[in-house]
Amino acid sequence: MSSPDGPYADPSFLALSNPGFEQGKEGWTWDDGTGVAVANPHTGRCNAYLEAGRGRQVGQTVAATGKGSYDVSAWIAAGGPSGAFLVRVNGAPAGEVAVVNRSFYSRHTVSRVALEKGDRMEIVFASGDAWINADDVMLSPAAPADPRATSSDPVLAEMFEWAKRKANSWVHLAGTVGPLNVDERNPSGNGTAAYAPSYWAGYAHRSGYYARDTAHQVAGAQILGLNKENKTMLRSFAVSAVAAHVYYPVWSYNFDARTYLRIDYRSPDSFVREVPAPFELVEKTEQAYRWSGDAFYVGDTMWDFCRHATTEFVKEHDRLKPNGVAEGTGQGIFEGSASYNETSGEQLVEAGDAFASQYRAYLVASALASARGEEQQAARYAERAAELRRYFHHGWVANQGAAMTRAYSLSGAPLSGWGTENSWFMPMKRLLLPGPRNDAYLDYIDEMAEGTGKPENIEAITYLPDTFFANDRDRQAWKWMRYVYDHRNDRHPVAAQGLNGDYPEVAFTLVSQTVEGLMGFRPDAPRARVTTRSHLPRGIDWLRIDGIPVGSGSFDLRHDGTHRSQLTNGTSKTYVWQARFPGDHHTVRTDGGRPYECRRKTLHGRVHTCVDVRVPPGATATVEVVRA
Repeated sequence: MSSPDGPYADPSFLALSNPGFEQGKEGWTWDDGTGVAVANPHTGRCNAYLEAGRGRQVGQTVAATGKGSYDVSAWIAAGGPSGAFLVRVNGAPAGEVAVVNRSFYSRHTVSRVALEKGDRMEIVFASGDAWINADDVMLSPAAPADPRATSSDPVLAEMFEWAKRKANSWVHLAGTVGPLNVDERNPSGNGTAAYAPSYWAGYAHRSGYYARDTAHQVAGAQILGLNKENKTMLRSFAVSAVAAHVYYPVWSYNFDARTYLRIDYRSPDSFVREVPAPFELVEKTEQAYRWSGDAFYVGDTMWDFCRHATTEFVKEHDRLKPNGVAEGTGQGIFEGSASYNETSGEQLVEAGDAFASQYRAYLVASALASARGEEQQAARYAERAAELRRYFHHGWVANQGAAMTRAYSLSGAPLSGWGTENSWFMPMKRLLLPGPRNDAYLDYIDEMAEGTGKPENIEAITYLPDTFFANDRDRQAWKWMRYVYDHRNDRHPVAAQGLNGDYPEVAFTLVSQTVEGLMGFRPDAPRARVTTRSHLPRGIDWLRIDGIPVGSGSFDLRHDGTHRSQLTNGTSKTYVWQARFPGDHHTVRTDGGRPYECRRKTLHGRVHTCVDVRVPPGATATVEVVRA
């Protein structure tokens, strides 16, 4: 089934022939000892193979009909070392990666191949000391933004470089014709369509993007300049959240941004749906608006979705335990799950992750209403958020630590203990008030995630850095970023997915956790404001990110510990920069010695020293805490 008015994808400047080898040898050149097999495809029915022995190649040459820069990716398995995946432009080397000695498929990418109109790009698989299988070649437009990280910690700089390149490799070249409805049960899919501007957000062996994954990848995508892709994907979910779906957005779309992914959608009464998703998509609409300044996000299409998600959706899904909290059915994901935790087997009617996401959606709906000039509506949403939080603390939740309430069952019983998402979303969305209960629960989350409660799937763990950054637990946030990065080459528990690092959410979230997390960078492009707060833990002396895209320009930002910050304005507007520093500091100096008036703010229970500085286009400002 399709949404009624999905976006149109224009033809691209590059087009690969037969990228999945489903048409046999068509479009490719083949040496002796190479060919097409059906024994080990990544998706579909066929794959290319190269027998052992140096000098064998499989290649394809495509002509560029316009100027651009591209990533070239492929899924490759090998029985031994010394193979290569390489790209040549007009016969000259343009990039090469060694084929990793893995008997299962993993993704290989040559990044940022620059082409001029008329250039001829050759994509080549070269044999090594053992057999090679290759499949699912993909072209991605190089991301519009290319932020760069330097740091006193070389691992951090390496992590950011890996993450942004990996994330970019998941972006679809708009206009590329590809299969629809590919999944593990239907590896060849059903039909084809031109893909819209979009990126992979979900399993790499399915031909679509998911509401939950998209929500967690929006910020990383904005940092790579992927505003067009975010608009396409967020809009597609918005237009599907109609009365016939009881205001749920569909769970997943094919990459044409029109066709619902068949494995998750059976009918308007039977499709995968989870209560936190519509609320998270409201939150991400506001986040994309702040990063881009694009009026689309406060236009009628997105506002109608946000309004329905925070009014009609709540009313329609608050019947079993009427209290203003959106509910699931307790009957599984095709009937409506209260939680993102799909594996517990618990029949939940209300869950902490949905409650927290609803609270956050009210707050950002207030900001969006204000941006539309609807101040009375903004005030109503702010009051709803406050009321919901009061009810949470005085009627919904009890106890603390392992005994704290994190859900209610279909029978009405409160549940405590470890609930993965319905545990960590509550502090992540700052639903919990600062204080002993919040602190004890964060300790419990860290303890469980390190021990018996550690999620098996890496994409669940990608939420932990966000959870700890939101609560100024910088050491723990960085620990979990390192965990995700250090385990990127582990095998994912879903075999068809390949490596942990081949799950798209991993790379996108490491990008956002570096910029929004470690750097505490929060843009507000519509109001020409930016806020920073260093979250560098001990052991990272300094971190600099250049080329952070905001609106139509960019910023450079450097933090030295948590006491000194420097911002360069690369936009065409004068921005007001609020530099925040943890603690109560009596003296703050800017630009090499000039004293500046500062204010104290209590933010989520902690005192911060804040100073506002006007930074004109092209200017650099420095703010430093003068320690006693």
